Amino acid sequence: MLDYHETTDDEKYLICDWRYDGDYAIYNSLPYEEQLRLHRGFANPKNHFYSFTDGNELIGYVNLVEEETDVFFGIGIDPAFCNKGYGEIICRQACAISHQLYPGKPLYLEVRTWNMRAVRCYEKAGFRIVGEPITRITPIGEGTFFHMVAD
Repeated sequence: MLDYHETTDDEKYLICDWRYDGDYAIYNSLPYEEQLRLHRGFANPKNHFYSFTDGNELIGYVNLVEEETDVFFGIGIDPAFCNKGYGEIICRQACAISHQLYPGKPLYLEVRTWNMRAVRCYEKAGFRIVGEPITRITPIGEGTFFHMVAD
């Protein structure tokens, strides 16, 4: 079990400095100052970010966005802590937080179909793929995604 709290501005600056390698570089964030200027990402008021820590170490964060009938879930893990089991732990805790904050609303996420590392993590945490892959236009171009729902 990790500790969690609402993400602070200082943590938002740190998270925006995380850099992923290879194909995962598409998950690199814009600088927080730019997000503030554009009211996007961490500066979008509809987003609700929670940071997860192990002691004083920031491991990752989640975003829970209440929608009309369900809750959108996003997650990010510090690249230094990827492939160490933290993603599954954070996903499970985020499900519990979501059920507490938004009772009766299912939790869902969308993940790029090529990102099988994340798909396996989400499946271990109780998510399942629903329906056929979806093509979406994102700020970085077109992508194909699985829609996954927490059981």
